[in-house]
Amino acid sequence: MEDKVSINVKEIEFGSPEQIESIYLRYKVLREPLGLNFDENDLAKEYQDFHIAAYANGELVGILLLKPIGNSEIAKMRQVAVANDWQGKGVGKAMVTFSEAFLKNKSFKKIELHARETAVPFYLSLNYSIIGDLFYEVGIPHKKMVKTL
Repeated sequence: MEDKVSINVKEIEFGSPEQIESIYLRYKVLREPLGLNFDENDLAKEYQDFHIAAYANGELVGILLLKPIGNSEIAKMRQVAVANDWQGKGVGKAMVTFSEAFLKNKSFKKIELHARETAVPFYLSLNYSIIGDLFYEVGIPHKKMVKTL
């Protein structure tokens, strides 16, 4: 693999071939290791979310969803997945940075998320703050984190 690979981050459309492909990446990274599958009804509700994808050399290497919360100026970042071979190479940071600018441009004021305990240092490095105590979601420890845009 080359040392300098550019990562292209963009919004992809719900129902597009790119979005369908992203479900598989989310499954491989987030669900399969926990023995979980997706619920079709939950996937259908994602039409309301912004789907942010990262590509390297034309290959999908990362995905995250941004879910607007009600009529507020808050979005919840969720389902953040980076292909195993691409973890630690700037893909997550590129997607989060893109997402912050994307939401700010749409007049959102805050991002919140539920970070797996293993991802907390990553979000702290991007100036997210921990809110409250450790809790369990999908059977693993998480922390709620927020950032004002």
